[in-house]
Amino acid sequence: MSEVSLEDIASLAKRRGFIYQGSEVYGGLSGTWDYGPLGVALKRNIMQLWWKMFVDDLDDMYGVDAAILMNQKVWKASGHVDTFTDPLVECSNCHNRFRADKIDTSKCPTCGKTDTFGKPHQFNLMFNTHVGASWGSFEAPDGKHLAGDIKSIDNKTRQAEVMVPIKEGDTFDSVTVYEKNARTYLRPETAQGIFVNFLNVQKTGRLKIPFGIAQIGKAFRNEIVARQFIFRMREFEQMEMQYFIRPGTQKEWYETWKEIRMKWHLSLGIPKEKYRFHDHVKLAHYADAACDIEYEFPFGFKEVEGIHSRTDFDLKNHQEYSKKKMQYFDSEVNQNYIPYVIETSIGLDRTILMMLSEAYAEEDLSTAEKQDSRVVLRFPSKIAPMKLAVLPLVKKDGLPEIARTIMDDCKSHFRCFYEEKDTIGKRYRRMDAIGTPFCVTVDQQTKQDNTVTIRYRDTMQQERIPADKVREIVLKEINS
Repeated sequence: MSEVSLEDIASLAKRRGFIYQGSEVYGGLSGTWDYGPLGVALKRNIMQLWWKMFVDDLDDMYGVDAAILMNQKVWKASGHVDTFTDPLVECSNCHNRFRADKIDTSKCPTCGKTDTFGKPHQFNLMFNTHVGASWGSFEAPDGKHLAGDIKSIDNKTRQAEVMVPIKEGDTFDSVTVYEKNARTYLRPETAQGIFVNFLNVQKTGRLKIPFGIAQIGKAFRNEIVARQFIFRMREFEQMEMQYFIRPGTQKEWYETWKEIRMKWHLSLGIPKEKYRFHDHVKLAHYADAACDIEYEFPFGFKEVEGIHSRTDFDLKNHQEYSKKKMQYFDSEVNQNYIPYVIETSIGLDRTILMMLSEAYAEEDLSTAEKQDSRVVLRFPSKIAPMKLAVLPLVKKDGLPEIARTIMDDCKSHFRCFYEEKDTIGKRYRRMDAIGTPFCVTVDQQTKQDNTVTIRYRDTMQQERIPADKVREIVLKEINS
């Protein structure tokens, strides 16, 4: 078994329809990636597994789906506008950019030149939306209107429609000229959509603390350098949970959620030694404790998930900025308080890369008689994009019809694939390379005794089973 590289994984992902470069026909766009048919299936399976375990199966967890665009005051209250920055330096020779706190700034790691970096400056990681210019209908007091190209004006109603230039970073959530400070952002995290809905969820559900709110959604980062395939992207997906607790209990709940989240990771079939906790020395502005769950990628241990004790920072600030109370009355202690929060936030795209890295293997199957090898993705059956391949040995003698009958019995329960082309050996190899855990071959013997050959991806072992047992065997493995 050979050493796995990120380049090997990225190459396979494109060839087999997992992940493509974003806007590839136009030369691509840095830090953006598109999921293909198999990538979408893998992504949805991981999302569904996370949601089932942490929303559907828990009595104290509830889901929301908040808007990506939010009132700009949200980001002022959260601290992102003022503090969400990284130190940036640019090489004056090759013009590559770097995080100043991640490199030795005395020498450029790309071109090798020395003394090419100026003084670092803070680089804001939030994306301002930008629409350039827009037609809008504005009230024109006393017959006056805004500067710009006039499309129409109604002196009776004092309404003017003009082309209004919009500065870079500006967009408007209303067409009235009196809407001030209407700049908005592409959210850098999904958590704030949960915090601003805390009281909505608590009151409509009549919930008692402790309870949690979960969300899966897009977030955006104005990354200095997007790199390492889908590990660091400008548009990505998060699976986040905010667990609201009584002040003073955060230490115990923090340790509890560290343990719960590590159990979930281990349930993916990844060995414990491939993970580690990394405690934060420098804490974010909202936290009193924080750690990462790191996985050993081909390029080293890197963060997959963050676990944070966010105190009451977010709810307290939203109360201050919105002037709306974020307090909860706890009847057990007869006290009003702003809850503390434990957050778990896992990157969905990084989890996909983690699963690809863990599953990918190149195996030498050579014997004394012939050279042979295979590329295989050993996904756990429950997250494999395709669960079963049904393969008639030949395209005649009624074998395709029998294979289609097996497909019809299984496809409403799990994802199946049907293929007739090429030798059975080549078809097995293709299924190995996309991580399909089971292949069923329909042959001449099937017509005699209604049995088929089932092949197991990981061991390549084969056995005869009754054709009407295929669905049961695959479902048992998926649900185990």
